[in-house]
Amino acid sequence: MTGTQSSLFQQTGYQAVIGLEVHLQLSTHSKLLSSCPADYHGSQPNSFTDPVSLGLPGTLPVLNAEALELALRFGLGLNCTVEGTTQFHRKHYFYPDSAKNFQLSQWDKPVAHGGYLDVEGGRVGITRAHLEEDAGKLLHPAYAPYSELDLNRAGTPLIEMVTEPDILSGTHARTFLETVQAIARALGVSQASPEDGQMRCDVNISLHKPGEPWGTKVEVKNLNSFRSVERAITYEWQRQARKLAAGEPITQDTLGWDEGGGKTFLMRTKEGEADYRYMAEPDLPELHITPEWAAEVRSRMPELPAQKLERYLAAGLRESDARTVSMDVHLSRLLDAALDAGNAPIQKLANWLLSEVPGVLDEGVALKDTALRPEHLAELVALVESGDLTGRSAKDLLPDVVQGHAPRALAGSRGLLGQANAGELEAAVDAAIAADPDTVAQVRGGNQKAVNALFGAVMKATGGKANPGQVRELLRQRLEG
Repeated sequence: MTGTQSSLFQQTGYQAVIGLEVHLQLSTHSKLLSSCPADYHGSQPNSFTDPVSLGLPGTLPVLNAEALELALRFGLGLNCTVEGTTQFHRKHYFYPDSAKNFQLSQWDKPVAHGGYLDVEGGRVGITRAHLEEDAGKLLHPAYAPYSELDLNRAGTPLIEMVTEPDILSGTHARTFLETVQAIARALGVSQASPEDGQMRCDVNISLHKPGEPWGTKVEVKNLNSFRSVERAITYEWQRQARKLAAGEPITQDTLGWDEGGGKTFLMRTKEGEADYRYMAEPDLPELHITPEWAAEVRSRMPELPAQKLERYLAAGLRESDARTVSMDVHLSRLLDAALDAGNAPIQKLANWLLSEVPGVLDEGVALKDTALRPEHLAELVALVESGDLTGRSAKDLLPDVVQGHAPRALAGSRGLLGQANAGELEAAVDAAIAADPDTVAQVRGGNQKAVNALFGAVMKATGGKANPGQVRELLRQRLEG
C-alpha cells in the first residue's frame, strides 16, 4: 500500500477500488468531423461554428486525419494495442450544450486498448483510449434567470482514456495524471492544461472490506486540477466509509466536486451503458489500422518522458533533476539544445536551468515565454566552468541573458570577462592575510570555516573577477605554508 492508502485503510477499515476517466483536448487545427478551426480560445461565443458542429440537417461528418494520427500516437505512448478495426458510434443523450442530441464517440471498437503506465506507486492498466467529439459550453450570467450557449467548443476532438481500477489513492492518481500530461505534451497530442479545460478527469470509486465483493461505485465528474482529483478521492473514501459504517447504502450516483467546500455533491443518478442507446454511425465507415500503419506512426513519434529519463541518467544527471526535466517538454528541449550547443556539463546546465533561471523570472512568466536561448545558457555555464566568469558575475548577467542577450558580449562590455592576473591575485591574497591576523590564527588553529572571511576579502579586492577556485587554492597554500 502507498502511505495515503495505508493511512485511509487504517482510519476507515475499508479498501478503495479507484479508476479514472481522462479527457484530453487534441491539438489539431480543425474539429473532429469538419474543417471548422478548432482553436477557439479567447474568441467571441459561437464564432467558431459550422453546419456540422451545429448539427444542422443534411450535414455529413468527415473524420479529421490529424486527430486519428494523434490518437494512434497517444495509444502507442500508453503501451496500447492500436492494430485492428476502429469504429464510431452515436451516443445518445440530451444536454442543452449538444446541438445534435447525440455525441459521436467510439464504443466497443476504440482506437487503442489494453495498455499500461508504470508510475511511482504501481502500474496502472489502460482499458481503452478512444476518440470522440466535445460538446458546447453553457454560460451562466451572474444573477440572470437564464443560461447562454456557446458552441465554439462543440465538435473539437477529444481522446478519452479509461484506466483499470488500479489506482490506490489520491496521491497515486495525481502521479499517474502528471505522467499522462507529460506524455501528451511530449508527443504533441495535447497541451493538457487542466486550467484551460484541455485535460479533465472523472473519478470512479467504491469501497469494500478486505476479502469481500466490491461495493457500489460513484462517479465524481469534471475535476479540472490534479489537486482536486487527489482531494476528491480522499473525501469520497472517508464519506463512503462513514455511510457504510452507519449501515447506510451507497447509491450509484454522479457527483460534482465543490473545491471551495472540499466536498462532493449530488448531480444526478448515474446512467448505465444501455441508457446511451449506442448505434453505429452510418456516415463514417470502419477503419482498419494495420501493423504497418502503426509502425509508421511509431517511427515518427518524439521521445517519451521515460526514454528521456533513461538518457539523462546515463549522461550523469542527478535522478531528481532528471525526473523533473524529463517530465517537462519545454525544460527538456532547452536542456537538450544547450547540450548540443556547447560542452557545458549536463549537471551544471541543469543546476542553472532549475535553480537560477526560475529565480529571475517575473511572477507568472513561464520559461517557454522568455527569450532565453539554449546556446546562451550553454555559453554562460561554460564561461563559469572555464573560470573566465565568476558565479556571482554570471548571476548578475542572468536577467539579461534570459531576455535574449549573449553572455560573452555582456560580460565583455561590463568588464567582467577574464580573471584577475596571477600577480594581482597573489597580491590580493597576501593583503587579505596581512590585514586580518585574527582570522588567520583561527584558520591555522583548525577553524576551516573562518577562511571564508579571507576569501570574501580577496573577491572584493578583485572586483569579483578572480577565479574562486584559484583564490581558495592560493589561500590554502599561504595558510598551510
